[in-house]
Amino acid sequence: MRIFFLFVLTGILLGACGDTKNSAGKKQSLDQLLVAYPDSVELLVQKGNMLMDSLAFDRALTFGAKAFRLDSNNTEARTLYAECLINKSNRSADDIFRAFTMYRNLVKKSPKNVAALVGLANTLVLLNDHDNAFKYINQALRIDKTYRDAYILKGTIYKLEGNVKLAISSYETAVQQDPNYYLTYLYLGSLYEYENNPICIEKYMTAYQLQPKNTEVIYALAFAKEKFGQEAAAQRLYRKMTKVDSTFADGFFHLGYLAQFTFNQPDSAMFYYKKAVKVNPQHIPSYHNMGLLYEDRNDLANALFSYAKALKVDSTYELSKDRVKVLRKRIWKGFN
Repeated sequence: MRIFFLFVLTGILLGACGDTKNSAGKKQSLDQLLVAYPDSVELLVQKGNMLMDSLAFDRALTFGAKAFRLDSNNTEARTLYAECLINKSNRSADDIFRAFTMYRNLVKKSPKNVAALVGLANTLVLLNDHDNAFKYINQALRIDKTYRDAYILKGTIYKLEGNVKLAISSYETAVQQDPNYYLTYLYLGSLYEYENNPICIEKYMTAYQLQPKNTEVIYALAFAKEKFGQEAAAQRLYRKMTKVDSTFADGFFHLGYLAQFTFNQPDSAMFYYKKAVKVNPQHIPSYHNMGLLYEDRNDLANALFSYAKALKVDSTYELSKDRVKVLRKRIWKGFN
């Protein structure tokens, strides 16, 4: 059982831990086997699990659902399918209840199935039943006190309840069980960052060392470095992120932000903001900051046009609404 759904920062953490070349070769050979044996439940489960580990939840669902259809009594197929249901992007209440039922039946059938126990607890967290979630987590840990994801889910519950100290303690225990699982370091980093503690950089750096091409990891580390005054290092990381994923609008936005407000490079800032809105036409902060740059050039028409684009995406965006009011006053004053 993997714990993802409560923490997907932007839904896009990539890659399982391990040797990249070996993982790539394994993926290729597995894909070849699936071509030859498309109805192999074992291969479908392997492929689905591989996609789950890389957080490609919706793609994993395709394989999990097929494996479950082919053999609904297969424990691994049922477990994978239930995981997919609670992690899919358009998850519904019906998906949660269906996963809950599947996990509950698995636990009834195999009371010592640790993955099923933690999976059941996971669905209970989604249903806001923390007391019973803890009950099944503790039951799992009595069977296997080294089960990493039980501690991660404990940390998740404590975080949801606002108990940061216990959440950190749970995640640190999860790290002790599996020091090579990058997501746990991201979770720890997010908590330390929430407390404005620069130790978050250390946690994100460990995740980065484990997953150097993971855009979410790079973004978390870059943002923390920017937040704690390491702007040049942040800039390098944002550049790397946009090379790894040229569709990551936030990376271009932060490059623009640093160019505009830290390095006094307005032309570079405009370039990056335009890149951001090109890959994401609804990126409101980029439109707004473009408006500020046009104001600095005394190009009020394009400034208003940029603010209008921001407000077209979100008519309640106060920063752009305020600038429009100011500019209208300036324009009317110029006529009088």
